[in-house]
Amino acid sequence: MAKVNVYNKDGTSKEQIELPKIFNTDFRPDLIKKSFNVMRSNSRQPYGASPLAGTKHATASVGKGRGQSRVPRLTQGRTAALAPCVVGGRRAHPPKAERNWKEKINKKEKTMAKNSALASAAQKEIVKKRGHIFNDKITLPVIIDESFNKIKKTSELIKAFEKIGISEDLDRAKNGKHIRAGRGKTRGRKYKTPKSILIVSTEDSILKSSKNLIGVDAVKPKQLNINYLAPGGDPGRLLVFTKQALKEIGGAKWYGPL
Repeated sequence: MAKVNVYNKDGTSKEQIELPKIFNTDFRPDLIKKSFNVMRSNSRQPYGASPLAGTKHATASVGKGRGQSRVPRLTQGRTAALAPCVVGGRRAHPPKAERNWKEKINKKEKTMAKNSALASAAQKEIVKKRGHIFNDKITLPVIIDESFNKIKKTSELIKAFEKIGISEDLDRAKNGKHIRAGRGKTRGRKYKTPKSILIVSTEDSILKSSKNLIGVDAVKPKQLNINYLAPGGDPGRLLVFTKQALKEIGGAKWYGPL
């Protein structure tokens, strides 16, 4: 088993621990992408047009013999209405709210995808390929000791990350925030922000102190899913584990057999 360093707030390492067996899982980017697509599809909110849209008019056809098309027209005027082929008419095939967007995935595939995404976080080549910036001398995933649970301020956490050698990734996410191209700007999703560090801890203190950091997610071990481990379906996220959280993952039953 591979050994990794355990870092403290000063950025120094006094011990090494073995990674759990879950980090030996084969790299399966196909299953990771599939699991991510299924998860995003199942989180979609159904939408559809009103069944009466475009039909709330008093209309009638003028009939033949008048030298004009026989499309339905407003009874109070000569403007065409109702038909899908005219301006202001109903849509021919509108989206329907009753459509089922759900997709399925086998339990073993879902478990394998999660384990594979976790294992990819221990390979520097994959993490770099995803765009993360870190000091080449550190070991991945980054394991921190319990002294981090005493941190209550965001500034203290940033200083600790600087000493470890992963603070440049915070700057990458902060400077990479940009206005979205396209129609989404007017639909409540104006900005796009790169994903940065994912912090996994069993304590609430470090989770709260990282809330204001752009692109950073902080979760407990049981909350880990493919959306956190491989945002966009791309594996190799830069992970930071507390020592206790890593032990919990190593002995967890919810990750299934390897």
